[in-house]
Amino acid sequence: MRIAYVLTSLGVGGAERQAVTLAERMAGRGHAVSLIVLRDRQPHEWPTTLDVVHLDMLKNPVSIMAALVKARRVLRVFQPDLIHSHTYPANMAARLLKVPFPRAAVLSTVHSVYEGPWSRMFAYRLSDFLSRRTTTVSQAGAARYVRLKAVPAHKCTVVTNGIDAVEFAPSSERRTCLRAQMGVNNEFVWLAAGRIVPAKDYPNLLRAFSRVHAVIPDARLWVAGEAPVTGLAAVQTLAAELGVAASVRWLGLRRDMSALLDAADGFVSASAWEGMPLAVGEAMAMEKPVVATEVGGVRELVGESGVTVPAKDPETLAQAMLALMRSTPQARRSLGRAARERIERLFSFDAKAGEWESLYGKMLTRSC
Repeated sequence: MRIAYVLTSLGVGGAERQAVTLAERMAGRGHAVSLIVLRDRQPHEWPTTLDVVHLDMLKNPVSIMAALVKARRVLRVFQPDLIHSHTYPANMAARLLKVPFPRAAVLSTVHSVYEGPWSRMFAYRLSDFLSRRTTTVSQAGAARYVRLKAVPAHKCTVVTNGIDAVEFAPSSERRTCLRAQMGVNNEFVWLAAGRIVPAKDYPNLLRAFSRVHAVIPDARLWVAGEAPVTGLAAVQTLAAELGVAASVRWLGLRRDMSALLDAADGFVSASAWEGMPLAVGEAMAMEKPVVATEVGGVRELVGESGVTVPAKDPETLAQAMLALMRSTPQARRSLGRAARERIERLFSFDAKAGEWESLYGKMLTRSC
């Protein structure tokens, strides 16, 4: 197969990581792969060995048209059988690119249960005829987009995120080393990961952690994720107001997530909305007990191998965190082992690559 992947950016996010990893796996399986990125190069991007074409698209009509013309030239040379796009801007661009390439099948992937206001849902509905199939990363996402009529039920398929269980495997030596570097001994460390944006609802997490800290003063919270300057200042101010600033470490963008997960004792996610968060799956692969808000596909991912609580409820979140901290080390290890086994059984990336390859084949033979 000749597969063109279209992404909005290569920024360090879960959707981008999934798309890049998938493209590399397909190239490794012998398929011809082209990677087209709408935006210009970002300061921090997922590394890839694939050739990447940046369209340098800006949010104005002239730039958008110029970028689409450039993409059309690239695709005319590449001659794709399939155009697989990820996230709303790339999905719309890929659908427009279908027009000059009528024989290419377009596959649109939606990574979040919320991809914008009603106008975007209307745009999805109007342009659906240009896409042969739309996939979501969770059953919750599929149900929402079908309900909103953004995609018809018979054209919607769920393919959950994949986790690299080889990369994300626990190491006791790495844990000891990084905890020493971070200056922690017997303190219970919670790790949260993700960009400091409204979807991740860090104010909810900080309010919950302040309740935890009031009961167990030695508790620590580490937050790994990049942030706009104003966004970081706002959550740091809130942490100070709640009296936990000294117990929260803002780690910024990190490339050593497996090491951070090793060093942590538990993983917490307080999101207001999600698709199927990679960070939660990676924590599970690292045998970390997880407490997460039940949004999007979190329950589908965690199953019974973690604890889920309602969103925007810091008291309930705090109680779940405290219950886990008060449980025995043996109970936490058992929960962590069950989490990794669930990832290996249901969410390994090798299995997901095969699932995608099968879907591609069905689309090209028009059997789905």
